[in-house]
Amino acid sequence: MKAWAKSFYLSAAWEKTRAAYLMSQDYICERCGQPAKIVHHKCWLNRENINDISVTLCWDNLEALCQDCHNKEHHKQERHKRYRFDENGGILPPYQKNN
Repeated sequence: MKAWAKSFYLSAAWEKTRAAYLMSQDYICERCGQPAKIVHHKCWLNRENINDISVTLCWDNLEALCQDCHNKEHHKQERHKRYRFDENGGILPPYQKNN
């Protein structure tokens, strides 16, 4: 947990919202149907929006996820790294996407 988000994630408002949202989804992952234990913010929290309750506590911005789907969401950039090798078998850096 990032230091700037700690007070929010430990707040009573978040705990109540999280619990109520998970219950409303019957503790089922909204992506794969497995048991959910994480309430994910679709619009990720950052230093600019951490105090905006229309982002942090709004059910329209929440999604019940299992650990696997949550990991896939937050690490999807990392899954696309493709390494290549030089003529001696040494590892070269991953390909970079051109913008």
